[in-house]
Amino acid sequence: MEVKPGYKRTEVGVIPDDWSFRFLASELDEMTDFVAAGSFEALRNNIRVYDTPNYALYVRLFDLRLGLGHSAQKYVDEFSYRFLSKSNLFGNEILVANIGANVGEAFQMPAGLGPATVAPNMIVLRPNERKIQPDYLFFYLTSDFGQARFGELIAGSGHPKINKTDLKKLKVVVPPLPEQEAIAEALSDADALIEFLEQLLAKKRHLKQGAMQELLPGKKRLPGFEVKPGYKQTEVGVIPEDWHPTTIGDLAIKVGSGITPKGGSSRYKEYGRPFVRSQNIGWGTLHLSGLAYIDDDTHNNFSATELRQDDVLLNITGASIGRSAIADARLAGGNVNQHVCIIRTDSGEIASSFINYFLLSSLGQQQIDSFQAGGNREGLNFGQIRSIKLPLPPTKSEQTAIATILTDMDAEIAALEAKLAKARQLKQGMMQKLLTGRIRLVQRDQEVSKKNAE
Repeated sequence: MEVKPGYKRTEVGVIPDDWSFRFLASELDEMTDFVAAGSFEALRNNIRVYDTPNYALYVRLFDLRLGLGHSAQKYVDEFSYRFLSKSNLFGNEILVANIGANVGEAFQMPAGLGPATVAPNMIVLRPNERKIQPDYLFFYLTSDFGQARFGELIAGSGHPKINKTDLKKLKVVVPPLPEQEAIAEALSDADALIEFLEQLLAKKRHLKQGAMQELLPGKKRLPGFEVKPGYKQTEVGVIPEDWHPTTIGDLAIKVGSGITPKGGSSRYKEYGRPFVRSQNIGWGTLHLSGLAYIDDDTHNNFSATELRQDDVLLNITGASIGRSAIADARLAGGNVNQHVCIIRTDSGEIASSFINYFLLSSLGQQQIDSFQAGGNREGLNFGQIRSIKLPLPPTKSEQTAIATILTDMDAEIAALEAKLAKARQLKQGMMQKLLTGRIRLVQRDQEVSKKNAE
């Protein structure tokens, strides 16, 4: 295949003419000794690792994933830090997991954290900044393109492990330094947007949790709904004077689940009556991309579990016990299997959305957990579901108003989740194009020279 002008073919694919293809060792002045060896020396010399802050951070793969300085961070004293000098960290180093399922996972040490040293099972790379920009190298190693190069090394070694000698053979695509810096800056800006959205999303989720804890038990009343002032102690805790304690059994006109058709998945159709399984129920959301269908003959045999719009659907078996969502118009007329319970109320009197949010709240989940022997979450029976206690506002309008606020918050969260997913997708696309030279951020040297000559 002909290569586009201005590009050349290399062992790692087509790259710009003014980029180079090298092995990692040629791009580094120094790498630390294989870190596991330092670990054994530490044990022989009684190096101490502490659970509370001490002289230096003790950096493990676990810490890098959670964020350095988290609540379970480990530390070493000054003697240990000095003894482990070969593996000390000062900022901008790249740490590569070298053994097990995480081989090739890479992290970059931030600058300005203070003294730190690395734990076993990682190799430390110290880039020579006169040849390769640390941020660029980090983005390269963590890209799909860079991870594929790790895969080549692992396949060649025959075991899920990379030592320092292996890592020196990693293939790297190297643009000129100004372009490395431009690429790293663009990808850093993408990361900053992702981090901003992640923080905003965490804040919105926290605000929603706080709203649920205040609104669902009536600690905070919405304007216009307080009929009788004051609070009272009940079997479901302290609730407003005009609310009353009740149970799912008192409110529901139906609590029940279905069965799987004989023949299992072989009876499923590409269209027909929706057939809801536990994987279709999320935490307040429906996941219908993998929805199964059954034909009318099968449905007619399951008429007792025909779904209606606004039914509460609660997962009652397996690891997803406690997830619930509201059946919408897309599911009306369908059925559920034995792993999903239908909770149906008199829609004229009770807002099913209020019940759904209560089940999803900490108050509801605590009761669901209490039914599981030894915390194994084996399954809920209908009697247990009917016995779930909840505080109920006196009018459907107040129930609906509470649920509407929480629904609006869910919509904000969903919109942010979509923005975050798009930002992550855009960054992936940028990495694919920028790190292979398909998109250039800095003009090629010869083009610049030509312009200057003109």
